Amino acid sequence: MAGGMWTAQNKVRPGAYINFKSKKKEEVVLGERGVVTMPVVLPWGPEKQIVEVNAYDNLFDVIGIDINDSSALLIREALKRAQKLLLYRVNTGTKASATHAALTIEAKYSGSKGNDIKIIIENNIDNNEKFNIITLIGTKEVDKQTSIGNIEELKENNFVTFSGTGALTATAGISLSNGVDGATTNDDYSNYLSQTELYDWNTMGIPTKDSSIKAVAANFARRLRDQEGRKIQVVLENYSEADYEGVISVKNGVVLGDLTIITSDKAVAFVAGATAGANINQSNTYTQYDGAVDVDTRYTNSQIESSLKNGEIVFTINNGKVAIEQDINTLKSFTETKDNSFRKNRVLRALDGINQDIKLIWNTRYAGKGDNNTDGRNLFKKDVIKLLEAMQGINALQNVVAEDVEILPGIDSDSVVAKISAQPVDSMEKLYMEVEVQ
Repeated sequence: MAGGMWTAQNKVRPGAYINFKSKKKEEVVLGERGVVTMPVVLPWGPEKQIVEVNAYDNLFDVIGIDINDSSALLIREALKRAQKLLLYRVNTGTKASATHAALTIEAKYSGSKGNDIKIIIENNIDNNEKFNIITLIGTKEVDKQTSIGNIEELKENNFVTFSGTGALTATAGISLSNGVDGATTNDDYSNYLSQTELYDWNTMGIPTKDSSIKAVAANFARRLRDQEGRKIQVVLENYSEADYEGVISVKNGVVLGDLTIITSDKAVAFVAGATAGANINQSNTYTQYDGAVDVDTRYTNSQIESSLKNGEIVFTINNGKVAIEQDINTLKSFTETKDNSFRKNRVLRALDGINQDIKLIWNTRYAGKGDNNTDGRNLFKKDVIKLLEAMQGINALQNVVAEDVEILPGIDSDSVVAKISAQPVDSMEKLYMEVEVQ
């Protein structure tokens, strides 16, 4: 008996023709968070390009710097809470190099870390006319090429390039030198902003005290949020004058358990990572700073209150632990359209989540596909309500009802107007209690 699948009812032989397909599931997938981006001055690695670093990656395999190296401090701090870091090496310096007879060796990237590179050329034990070439970073072997007869046979690796012609000669070690990290300019940071705009991320951290760079970054956040609808946030050091929900300001720093001092500009990395990593139903109020044992600057109660009113993230000691006092942004000029709830980052994440997820639903299911009639608009309304109900299910929103969503035809035949009412859930932060003694 014949069988198989069918696309049209045109089979000739008797048989059972059966198609299998999954039943369409009515799923609502909420947008994921956890991506932070940051420009960092580094002594090694790809210059002026975005490099993805996941929290579980071996950093040495990604950029050639050990995660425990002092130069990786900001990377470590950002990845304490973020799932992924879009890293940008903002500086370009001078490549370390060395020569040995006719052989020239140059570091793959610029920076002082190239001065830790050593090349060993040893005789091959199986053939004395051949050589083994070993590349070391400090004492770590990172590449080995065996049975090499001459310079032309050498291949570049992830750390050095070789050039020259002729015979090789054995040596116990050729140390590269004159690698320099290089200084940065405002243009370097502007180039970073231009490149990172091409990627999807939740939070940006700019670890700098330069006021002009901070001003450019704050304006960048305004443009992306207000003009392009990208609901991101930028974390800066002591920049409460931004007075904008898209900018978070860090006032002080912390001291780690090994007594490393994380100043306010460096603490930007942790706050940016924690902000990116926080879900739409989470607040970072009283969130502990992982690995911190003290704050670098302590404030009085009145100073802390003043800082909070000024829209600043402050690290304080809470029950013997270093924590974020309150998860707020710099917005402090409240209006009828933006009241004081917009200064709370948990609330903002919920509102931004509505924006991002409805945009995704529209772009993937309706733009250019759905019919702009009553049935088509009702389908869109149904999906929007499901999204809001899913957010309510994880306590990002509350009191969701169908009447919260209205989908209307726009002026043009291809336009739709959506009106949505949403009530974000905030975290409990203040307890007012009365005790009656009898």
